[in-house]
Amino acid sequence: MSETVLVTGAAGFIGSHVVDSLVGTGRTVVAVDDLSGGFRDNVPSKAVFIEADAGDSARMEELFRAYRFRHVFHLAAYAAEGLSHFIRRFNYHNNLLTSVTLINLAVRYKVARFVFTSSIAVYGRNQVPMTEALAPCPEDPYGISKLAVELDLEAAQRQFGLDYVIFRPHIVYGPHQNPRDPYRNVSGIFMNQIMAGLPLTIFGDGSQTRAFSSIEDVAPVIARSVDVPAATNQVFNIGADQPVSVNDLAAAVMRAMGREVPINHLPARNEVLHAFASHDKVRRAFGLDRPPVPLAEGLPRMADWAKRAGPRQGKPFWAIEVPDGLPPSWQALLAGNKQ
Repeated sequence: MSETVLVTGAAGFIGSHVVDSLVGTGRTVVAVDDLSGGFRDNVPSKAVFIEADAGDSARMEELFRAYRFRHVFHLAAYAAEGLSHFIRRFNYHNNLLTSVTLINLAVRYKVARFVFTSSIAVYGRNQVPMTEALAPCPEDPYGISKLAVELDLEAAQRQFGLDYVIFRPHIVYGPHQNPRDPYRNVSGIFMNQIMAGLPLTIFGDGSQTRAFSSIEDVAPVIARSVDVPAATNQVFNIGADQPVSVNDLAAAVMRAMGREVPINHLPARNEVLHAFASHDKVRRAFGLDRPPVPLAEGLPRMADWAKRAGPRQGKPFWAIEVPDGLPPSWQALLAGNKQ
């Protein structure tokens, strides 16, 4: 009988690709998602899809009891880093307490390995390139919540022997990304704006840099981590190496979409100016021998998917808890929602 594994956030962007990779290994995959940010048709048909909130302890215990999961892949999160300042309670409840619920169940039901997607946000304004040896210093509640889960997994391993693998991906893009979320996923936002005939919106002067990472370099490695002994109880940066300015990303997206539109520069947000990471550790542990997918290859593949899928309407987040200092463009979104 094949192993059964749990994937949370399975109808979302990275989660659906991890499910696809796991299905390819012959495992039975139970794919859980509450569809708050994902789409049911993202989930491969060979997976067992269950619509549920990963933070619902009673419902999740039913699933742990019924399926006796060998491994847990926890990807469910609301990954709006900049917005997390203004939705602090939701952020910690959704991203931290949900994770703790699953860690408790993993301990009680003797899960072999807990795979967690953290974020490069745990580093904050650290030196670049960011390495796993640096002391994390997150700048926002999203990064704080991710680091707290990392620390809780370390504590659970010491106390209960729950093995884990932690990945810190960095601004991943590709097919299945929700282009209708106005708060995150800049590549998807740009593509959706182009399809709608709108100008691209960039916070600040666009000189801030990130290493935009193709899903092709991320999901298969996450899925394979339970079969890599060297990954046991380790933390890995994962994604692209080459930092690119947001201005250059905008130009690359327009080339991929085959259309030029104006750019509207908005007031700068409070964010880290430059962030990119070293991936030497994950390459050694996983034996990765090819360079990351460059933007010139990855963005056209995402653009082809985006054109086929067309504009998609997710469930926008309107429950702002602390409006003070909310960027004007986001204030306008809220005002439009109230009309």
